[in-house]
Amino acid sequence: MIVIDGKAVAAQIKLEIAEEVKQILASGNRKPHLAAILVGHDGGSETYVASKVRTCEEIGFKSTLIRYEDDVTETELLNKVIALNNDADVDGFIVQLPLPQHISEQKVIETIDYRKDVDGFHPINAGRMSIGLPCFVSATPAGILELLKRYAIETSGKHCVVLGRSNIVGKPMATLMMQKTYPGDCTVTVCHSRTKGIADYCRKADIIIAALGAPGFLKGDMVKEGAVVIDVGTTRIPSDKTKSGFSLKGDVAFDEVAPKCSYITPVPGGVGPMTIISLMKNTLLAGKKAIYP
Repeated sequence: MIVIDGKAVAAQIKLEIAEEVKQILASGNRKPHLAAILVGHDGGSETYVASKVRTCEEIGFKSTLIRYEDDVTETELLNKVIALNNDADVDGFIVQLPLPQHISEQKVIETIDYRKDVDGFHPINAGRMSIGLPCFVSATPAGILELLKRYAIETSGKHCVVLGRSNIVGKPMATLMMQKTYPGDCTVTVCHSRTKGIADYCRKADIIIAALGAPGFLKGDMVKEGAVVIDVGTTRIPSDKTKSGFSLKGDVAFDEVAPKCSYITPVPGGVGPMTIISLMKNTLLAGKKAIYP
């Protein structure tokens, strides 16, 4: 059993990006610029955005953080999105989700210029991804593909079960794993909260990608020997053993499942670090106009 070290892979990619940024600057071009809009003070969002800002500094990007309180109007937020669309100095930007209930997340996503949509959520990017055209792939699925590549995990002809059908992870992950490429060429089954007999599907899977947001859902008796298990879950659980007052729990009961696996990602330290580094890769591509000239 090999534990996939997302932290180490992300650190390696950081070095690769930082080196490319040096070359960009040496050629007389400006730093790639990532902006982020954060509404309110959700704990998970605060942590995630702070990590993005810190990573930008480490790899030589310019970063801008724009904050609003929870009571910002939808119109004001959409106007800021339009301003960033038109700002030639900003290569890519994200609007951190979730947003307050009075703001339509979908309206915000569709207002973002797809050429600056480094989160990969805009329908144009989602549509292009679905038919295998160049696009910004959403960060978590892109990070998972990178882990499979860097660990040379065989995917062709394998049965992949995706647990979860969110627009951010489940659906794009299923689409990417069935593409005619590597990683890909899988036979894909998508399971969700209405699926009957989920355990039976999982026991037949060569690869399981768990993205339900249900801590410890995948148990040892649901996994066959030699399976590859990718745990996307990051549920915050109260804990008196950490400074932050919480710990992260994945969708996989790691201690039960790991002994049966050929490869498995831990939580934390697996998929999480790859999500942020994939966002940086998308920003680099946006700055180079590599996807949309």
